[in-house]
Amino acid sequence: MEAYAVVETGGKQYRVKAGDTLKVELLDGDAGKVVELAVLAVSDGKKLTVGAPVVKGAKVSASIIEHTKADKVVAFKKKRRKGYKRKVGHRQPLTVLRVDKIA
Repeated sequence: MEAYAVVETGGKQYRVKAGDTLKVELLDGDAGKVVELAVLAVSDGKKLTVGAPVVKGAKVSASIIEHTKADKVVAFKKKRRKGYKRKVGHRQPLTVLRVDKIA
């Protein structure tokens, strides 16, 4: 069993292990910058430690690979026989992270 951690960023929680790549809500910083994530739980492969709300002394370091956008989500409204149509698109800005180490 491998070591893993549960981290929180952008109001969402992710289960990560070293070397993982994940897309999260937009973070400040340029590509190559290292960021620290809030650790809610950490496991060394044998024992799970859960924080209240965060685990004291646990750190997850991740590098910013790039900033990108999610796929387009289209909101379309129509009222039949009234000539009313409305179409709006949205692309959420994302940051791609690579988890470097769990300590």
